Amino acid sequence: MELKIYRDKQEVAEQFSSFFADRVKSEREYHVALSGGSTPKIVFDVLAEKFGSSINWRQIHFYWGDERCVPPTDADSNFKMTVEHLLAKIDIPYENIHRIKGEDEPQKEALRYTEVLAENLPEVNEIPQFDLVILGMGDDGHTASIFPHEIHLWHSEKSCEVAVHPDSGQKRVSITGKIINGAKEVAFLVTGAGKAPKVGEIVNKSGNFQFYPATLVAPKSGNLYWFLDEAAAANLS
Repeated sequence: MELKIYRDKQEVAEQFSSFFADRVKSEREYHVALSGGSTPKIVFDVLAEKFGSSINWRQIHFYWGDERCVPPTDADSNFKMTVEHLLAKIDIPYENIHRIKGEDEPQKEALRYTEVLAENLPEVNEIPQFDLVILGMGDDGHTASIFPHEIHLWHSEKSCEVAVHPDSGQKRVSITGKIINGAKEVAFLVTGAGKAPKVGEIVNKSGNFQFYPATLVAPKSGNLYWFLDEAAAANLS
């Protein structure tokens, strides 16, 4: 685990964007799973503004780590947010965008997206492998759409599962632990004082850390990065 702590959310976005741009310098295809949330939104803005013309987007394939079961035009859609803040501003082929179809029946879509990953990603030890998985973390310690009350989904043998938000009951399609921990690199983007308690418990291995799905993020490659602002890192020892 490598901790990268910056002044505020904007600096996190700028530093992660540079990290990302450095990773995609080669001419080979690069497969990345995106996250929703407020911090990725700023990251996408920075990527489009500072690297929109310098990155060869044609070699990059975008997927999603999770998606809410809503149409792609819905305000809750992670895909819609990504279109508005990144995809509409860069030159990327349509066929390089592999979205989760949140408007379709959730269980069928989880199966379809499992096939999308199997068909497009290289396979390592019989598991589709991303070059990079970008993750956020909720105030409750959830990541992707694996919530504490359904932490068993993390250990699923499937590549994708249907999760349920504990408060709203909204269904979501999410990749599972085997996909996340099979990636070459995994990067958390976590900002804000509201995240500090869980960040502190997870990194310090204290309190109830074992009950948080974000604790289970441990890529076999050993390449795990936490991009934090000072507010989110306030409880680190």
